[in-house]
Amino acid sequence: MKPLKRILHVEDVPSIQVVTRIALEKLGGFQVLSCASAQQALEQAAAFAPDLILLDMMLPEMDGLELLRQLSSRIDLQRIPVVLLTGQQHPAELNELRHLGVRKLLQKPFDPLQLATQLNEIWEREHE
Repeated sequence: MKPLKRILHVEDVPSIQVVTRIALEKLGGFQVLSCASAQQALEQAAAFAPDLILLDMMLPEMDGLELLRQLSSRIDLQRIPVVLLTGQQHPAELNELRHLGVRKLLQKPFDPLQLATQLNEIWEREHE
C-alpha cells in the first residue's frame, strides 16, 4: 500500500487553515496544499494530484458539495478519499456526498493532535 502523502485541504477560515496545516505537516509529515476557496481548489487540484482531500463544507461562493461535483469531472474522487471537516452535524446531502467520494465526516472543533492519525486510519481502511 502506498503511504498517504499529499493532502488537498480546502478551508476558508485562516486560523483553522493554519492550525490544520501545522498539524498535518509537522505532526503527520504530509505535503499539504491549502486552498482558501473552492475556486482555488478547482484550479490547483489536478496539478497537485492529492492522495486525499480534507474539505470544509461551508465555503463562500461555492459550498463543498458543489466543489465535489465540479472536482469529479477533473479528478477521480472514487480513488481519492474525501474527508469532510465540518461544523454540520448531519449534512442533508450525505448520500450524494458519499457518491462523490466522501468517506468520513469529522466534526469541528477537532483535535489537531489527532488529525494526522485520523486521516492515516481512514487511508489504511481505504486500502485494506
